[in-house]
Amino acid sequence: MGHTPLIQELIDALRRLPGVGPKSAQRMAYHMLERDRDGARRIARALDEAAEKVGHCRLCRSLSEGELCPICTSSKRDRSLLCVVESPTDVQAIEQSTGFQGLYFVLMGRLSPLDGIGPAELGLDRLAMRLDEGEVKEVILATNPTVEGEATAHYIGEMVHARRIRVTRIAHGVPLGGELEYVDGGTLSHAFHGRREM
Repeated sequence: MGHTPLIQELIDALRRLPGVGPKSAQRMAYHMLERDRDGARRIARALDEAAEKVGHCRLCRSLSEGELCPICTSSKRDRSLLCVVESPTDVQAIEQSTGFQGLYFVLMGRLSPLDGIGPAELGLDRLAMRLDEGEVKEVILATNPTVEGEATAHYIGEMVHARRIRVTRIAHGVPLGGELEYVDGGTLSHAFHGRREM
């Protein structure tokens, strides 16, 4: 026996979430319908309101409820430092784990010509305008250490160098507490090439 049309629609909707397969979606749908209808209504309201009211910051492109996000409007941030990341979740990770006090530029992806994602889709024209304003003195490239992330960092690095602005790349390598024998070869190679003075 299959699901009723409304239950199937709910399951299909839940499957749109990253990492949620058919069984997980079915489990969530049945849980909400059997045990937590108030929770289901709350989720529905929150999703509807967020989809309606959350947009992108005009300056950094991160998710924001206003024209500018709280980071971009803060007078306590160092406007000469600009960290380039792939997604708003990267901003949150840096904010929670480091003492970084500069500003951000969120690409909302990475270069991937096979998927039709080029410089225009990443807003690199807006990044160039921001760099041309003269306020930024250092760009920190914090894209992911994937093939596409490295290509994106290289492309942006060239763009920044052409403007005679300092450009740095976050280090990638052996995780704190990790053991060398369990680290993959690519990560270990990256760590060796990115070594620094002690």
